Amino acid sequence: MHNTYRIITYGCQMNVHESEKIAGMLEEQGYCLAAETETPDVVVLNTCCVRESAETRVLGNLGILKKAKEQHPAMKIVVCGCMTQADGAAQRLQARCPFLHAVLGTHNIYRLPEVLVRPAGKTYIEIGGDTAIREDMPIARTSGINAWVNIMYGCNNFCTYCIVPYVRGRERSRERKHILNDIRRLVQDGYKQITLLGQNVNSYGTDLTEKHSFASLLQEISAIDGKFRVKFMTSHPKDILPETIDAIAQSDKMSHFIHMPAQSGSDRILQSMHRHYTASEYLRKIDMIRNKIPDAGLSGDMMVGFPTETEADFADTMQLTERVRYNNLYTFIYSKRSGTPAAVMDGQVPIAEKKQRIRRLIDLQFTIGNALAAESVGKTYTVLCTEYKNGKCIGETNCGKAVVFAGEQNLVGQFFSVKITQNKNSKLYGERL
Repeated sequence: MHNTYRIITYGCQMNVHESEKIAGMLEEQGYCLAAETETPDVVVLNTCCVRESAETRVLGNLGILKKAKEQHPAMKIVVCGCMTQADGAAQRLQARCPFLHAVLGTHNIYRLPEVLVRPAGKTYIEIGGDTAIREDMPIARTSGINAWVNIMYGCNNFCTYCIVPYVRGRERSRERKHILNDIRRLVQDGYKQITLLGQNVNSYGTDLTEKHSFASLLQEISAIDGKFRVKFMTSHPKDILPETIDAIAQSDKMSHFIHMPAQSGSDRILQSMHRHYTASEYLRKIDMIRNKIPDAGLSGDMMVGFPTETEADFADTMQLTERVRYNNLYTFIYSKRSGTPAAVMDGQVPIAEKKQRIRRLIDLQFTIGNALAAESVGKTYTVLCTEYKNGKCIGETNCGKAVVFAGEQNLVGQFFSVKITQNKNSKLYGERL
C-alpha cells in the first residue's frame, strides 16, 4: 500500500503550477493521488491571499480537515503558499489550528519532503530564508495538453492594493537555458499549449547578470521545432514594448491573445494605485498591439470601488472599457488587504456603491462580448482542440476565442480550421473544415 495525498489549490495559474510541483515532490517520495472517496495520508493546502475570500475558504476547509484528522490522527495537514507568507500569518495559523503538521512559505515549498518525515505532535514553521530559484523540482503535470512554465518569480511593482510583492518577494528571472530546455522537453512530450508564467513577464531578464529581454526570449522559443502554441501572463501595461509585440506578430508559435490589466480608467485612481501609466498611455499601447496584430484578442482586469473612487472616476473606467472592447474582462470589487497602503487610505467606498458599479461594468462587458461574438460569425479560425466534454470538442483560436464544435475525444491536442456558424450569449459554435 502506498501513502496517498490530496492537494487543494487556491488562486492563480502560478499556484496551479506550484501544486504540480508539490505533487511531483510527493510522487517522487512514493505517494500517490488519493481517490475522491478515501481519506488521504497527506493534505496540502496551497493558498492565496490576494483577496479575503480566498483566505476565508482556506479557514473553512481547515475546519473540515480538523474533524477528519480527529477520525484519522495520522493524517498530516500542511498549509503553504501566499497566505502563509504574510506578516505573522504562520503564527496565527499555528495558534488557530494546532493540528497542522507544517506551515511553509512561498520560498520554502521545496522543503516539503523533509518536513513530512519529521515526527508528528507539533507544527513545523518554515518561512522565508533562501529565495534562490530551485531548478531541480519534479513536476506532475495535471492540465492535459496544456503546460505551465515559470519564467520568473516575484514582483517589483508594489501597486498599493496588492499583497503579492510582500508574499512573493522581488523579481527573480530564470536563466534562459532552463526555460528553453523545459519547453523543448514539453514539445517532445506532446504538449500543444505552453503558458509562460510571471507576475510581470514584460520585465523578464532585467535582473540577470547577462541581460535578456522578454522579446528575445519569445524569439528563441519561436525557433523551437514543432507545432505548438505559446501564451503568457501577466503583462504589466507600463512595461510592454513594441519589440515584444513585433516578436509575437512575426512568430508562428505565439498566441495573439494578450492580457493587459488596466485596473481603472481614471488617471487619478491609477496614480493612487501606483500603476505608472495614464489611461491615454494605456490606450496607446492597445492601439500599438492592434496595429501590429490586427486579429489580437485582449483581456483585462478592472477593479471598482478603490478608495476615493467617485462616480466620475467610474465613468472613466466605463469609457475605457467601451473604447478597448475586451474579449474577456475580469472584474473585481476592491477588497482591503492588510499590509498594503490602500487598506489604510481614507475614502473607502461603501459596499453598496461597489456592487452597483460592478453590475454596470459587467453589463457593459456582456454587451461588448456579444457584439464581438456576432462579428466572428462566418469567419474561419485555426483552433486548438483543448477538451472533449459532453460529446463536443472545445477549442481555442489563436486570438483566444473559445469555440465549440462537433468531434471526438481523439481530436484533443490537434489544430483544425473551424468556421464559426453561430453565437449564443457570446459563446461561439463552429464546424470543422
